Amino acid sequence: MMGSESDREVMDLARAVLEDLGVECEVRVMSAHRNPGDVAAYAAGAEAAGIRVLVAGAGLAAHLAGAVASRTILPVIGVPLEAGPLNGLDALLSTVMMPKGIPVATVAIGSHGARNAGFLAAQILALSDPELGMRLRAKRGM
Repeated sequence: MMGSESDREVMDLARAVLEDLGVECEVRVMSAHRNPGDVAAYAAGAEAAGIRVLVAGAGLAAHLAGAVASRTILPVIGVPLEAGPLNGLDALLSTVMMPKGIPVATVAIGSHGARNAGFLAAQILALSDPELGMRLRAKRGM
């Protein structure tokens, strides 16, 4: 998920990692600020739809990952994106500083974080998918 179409170039790096590992994924553009009802409904229905991990990237206020995490018990990985005068530091703090009981696994700012979000999502899924685990080990040279 990404908060804006302008986030696509960076968030496509997470998608590319997942696709390279043979993990099916979908991409959604939805803003926690511009369409909060859509975000809430998507997050609340994700588990029933068969989604097992959510990756959410946003810059500036970076409310998307937290808004998603507040509506599901699925693992949520937040990707803070570089934007604005603080170059993503504000997004990092907004993503990582969640209230107790509403965790968001948070990766690095920007493209490295997006790639790592893809790998982390795959690692979570590999807990119940030994073949994916083998592909991850091969990718990492293990």
